[in-house]
Amino acid sequence: MSEPKKLYIKTYGCQMNVYDSERMSETLGGQGYVETQSPDDADMILLNTCHIREKAAEKVYSELGRFKGLKAEKPDLKIGVAGCVAQAEGEEIMRRQPLVDLVVGPQSYHRLPEMEAKTRTGARALDTDFPEEDKFEKLKNRPKAKRGPTAFLTVQEGCDKFCAFCVVPYTRGAEVSRPADRIIREAQDLVERGVREITLLGQNVNAYHGAGVNGDMTLAGLIWELNKVDGLERIRFTTSHPNDMADDLIEAHGTCEKLMPYLHLPVQSGSDRILKRMNRSHTAESYLRLIERIRAARPDIVMSGDFIVGFPEETEEDFQATMDLVEEVKYGYAYSFKYSTRPGTPAAERPQVDPEAADNRLQRLQALITQHQREIQDAMVGRKVRVLFEKPGRLPGQMVGKSEYLHSVHVSEADVAVGELRDVQITGSGANSLAGALF
Repeated sequence: MSEPKKLYIKTYGCQMNVYDSERMSETLGGQGYVETQSPDDADMILLNTCHIREKAAEKVYSELGRFKGLKAEKPDLKIGVAGCVAQAEGEEIMRRQPLVDLVVGPQSYHRLPEMEAKTRTGARALDTDFPEEDKFEKLKNRPKAKRGPTAFLTVQEGCDKFCAFCVVPYTRGAEVSRPADRIIREAQDLVERGVREITLLGQNVNAYHGAGVNGDMTLAGLIWELNKVDGLERIRFTTSHPNDMADDLIEAHGTCEKLMPYLHLPVQSGSDRILKRMNRSHTAESYLRLIERIRAARPDIVMSGDFIVGFPEETEEDFQATMDLVEEVKYGYAYSFKYSTRPGTPAAERPQVDPEAADNRLQRLQALITQHQREIQDAMVGRKVRVLFEKPGRLPGQMVGKSEYLHSVHVSEADVAVGELRDVQITGSGANSLAGALF
């Protein structure tokens, strides 16, 4: 019996890329590959890339350059680039980096077996199409391994919003929702493999409108169907757009037992002038009123958000409006970034903010976000939470898991197994986690 081939995948960026990497590993598993944690051992190296962060393409080329010596030592080593940089730069990657054997976009990775076979003939393979066939259906019969207690499940892809700063509509395509029955089947399969918590993924996940038994199903309808799955204990979803936060989804946060009290709802700026320039199609006021409605449905919900500072033409007054919004919402988590240009997007052609001013604003915003995050964590001390334990901690006898509010919780000397859900009394609050004791 021949030795299995080894696959090394490095994943950049969002949770959807994590999900995609898992699917690529499974589909290549059907070709005899097993995953390795080191590129030095690999017969194939696959970089699953993200185009969101600054100079994303250059970072990919830099990473590829590190494999030049390894390729020289192992001429049969195959190197591939997947994901959003692959979609945006496909032919350029092939031209600029001869050591790359295959380039595959995020809508075409179900074709990896055929592409891998082509590289074994000495040819190079490029596929950045938006194929009509359902890639998820093409992958459903691939080998499936035992899973940990949490998993991502993509339900929607693409974006029709065309925010002025974003490349996603160009790299992931138009909004497409998967049929509800296929999502339910995949969720049931994950539960059979050990999963107890599922996070539903989409570029605009709350824009989900998938085919159901009685016509189009909303995200809330899908969540209620998943709520019926035996063995599935928790449901989350990300990332949402304020314009797609429908009434039935808000109501589900107050009434659906398995839907966790955590919501990531990016706003990007507190300035209406900047929001309009971003093509966000909502105002600061409409966003704040939406938060009020969500908290009325679920008063203990923890909010999370995204912010871009230093967007083209942002003034100090615009930035102060963002600080005011953050002060009013008080996020339990938030992700904040200094604006960086994305070639081909409308904002890239506009007058840019002085980098030092943008840096200063980012530091001030992050300090305020951190203050609120610590206040919310500190307020958890003394409360009872429900923790899904995911892995051993760094200390002997320590176990780590997530509360329903997505806080990381560690418990010492705990007689508890991975995958267990247990009540925990919170006894302390640290910089990024909570300490607790089993009830």
